[in-house]
Amino acid sequence: MKPEPGGPVSPHPGRLRYGFGSNGFAHHRLDDMLTVLADLGYDSVGLTLDHGHLDPFAADLPRQVDALARRLDRLGLAVVVETGAPYLLDPWHKHIPTLMSAEGAERRVELLAGAVRIAADLGAPAVHLCSGPAPEGVSEDEAWKRLTAGCEEVLDIADEYGVALGFEPEPYMFVDTVERVLELRERLGGPDLFGVTLDIGHAHCVDDLPLLDCVARTAPYLVNVQIEDMRRGVHHHLEFGAGEIDFPPVLAALKAAGYRGPVSVEIQGAALDAPQVARRSLEFLKAAEPF
Repeated sequence: MKPEPGGPVSPHPGRLRYGFGSNGFAHHRLDDMLTVLADLGYDSVGLTLDHGHLDPFAADLPRQVDALARRLDRLGLAVVVETGAPYLLDPWHKHIPTLMSAEGAERRVELLAGAVRIAADLGAPAVHLCSGPAPEGVSEDEAWKRLTAGCEEVLDIADEYGVALGFEPEPYMFVDTVERVLELRERLGGPDLFGVTLDIGHAHCVDDLPLLDCVARTAPYLVNVQIEDMRRGVHHHLEFGAGEIDFPPVLAALKAAGYRGPVSVEIQGAALDAPQVARRSLEFLKAAEPF
C-alpha cells in the first residue's frame, strides 16, 4: 500500500510530530539513542544508514532490521530512512559516487534500493536522498540526464515496495534549491512516490525564495522535513536560537499546509552533548509551535 502524502498521521492531533536525526547521536549505540528520544517525548527518528548505527552492508542486516522494527514499535517511534552518510561509499570523498558519476553510480543505486527495502521492513513511509555534487567536467544537461535516469531506477524499486522518495535540495550540491528539486520532479514526470524533503535551515542558507515560499512551493510534495537554525550563506547546523530563522511562522506554515509527517531536528554537531541538545530542541519547538 502506498503511503499517504506526508507520512502517517501524528499520534498527537493538532500538533506537528517531532523527530531527531540519528547523525546527531554519533557516540550513542542505536538502542540507547532510541531510548533517549522516546524518554524525551520525541515521536520519530531520522535514521541515517551508516556504519555506526545501521550499516546497510552488514552481513546480518536482516536480523538487525527485524530487531530494530520491534524496538521502534515498543517505543512508539516512527522512522524515516536517510541516506546522507557522507563517507559510506568512499572513505576519501564526501557523497561519492552519486547517481551522476561516470563510475560507481550503480553503487549509489544499490544503496538507495537497499534503503527502500529497509524502509519497507521498518514501516517507514519515506527514504531521504540528495543529489551530491555534479561530476567535474560534466555539462549541466548531461548531469540532469544521469540524475534523472538514476532516480528512475530507484523509483521502480520504490514503487515495488510502496515507499516514497524524499529528495532534499542541499547547499552546494547539484540540486541545491527548491526550484531545482521541483525541476527534477518535473523531468521525472511528477510520479506520486517522488516527494520532497525540505530542510528548513538549508532553504534559509541558500535558496533564492523566501523561507515561507519554500514551504508553500514544496507543500504538495512534502514527505519529510528537517529542521535546525542556520545563518544565510553559512552551511552550519545550529541549535535553535543560535541562527537567524524565525521559527513560529515556519511551523505555522507547515501546519496550515496540512503537513503531518515528521519534523526532524538535524544537528550533526550535537553528538558530544546529544541528550541535552535533543532536550533543548524539543522544548524549543514545542514552545515555538503556534496553536
